[in-house]
Amino acid sequence: MTALEKATGDVVLKFEPFVLHVLCQELQDAQLVHTVAVNSGFRNSGITVGRGGKIMMAVRSTHCLEVPLTHKGKLMVSEEYMEFLIDIANQKMEEN
Repeated sequence: MTALEKATGDVVLKFEPFVLHVLCQELQDAQLVHTVAVNSGFRNSGITVGRGGKIMMAVRSTHCLEVPLTHKGKLMVSEEYMEFLIDIANQKMEEN
């Protein structure tokens, strides 16, 4: 909170979701990994095929969080709300 009170610009609490990139030899391998990922709850997963034929499977979580804390140096949240956000971010980290 002390650092936030000293901020002169915009500060954002940001939690990025889990991402795992898997290089696959065959498209069928990528499709299998994709099916397993989606069935495991990683709904933002996908397959990319590059120009050179490189097949990349990305397993992505949906657990993200982005909350403004200050705006133009003005504190926008209370200490109680900050503790609440930290608990949510920690929970998302566990789920990741």
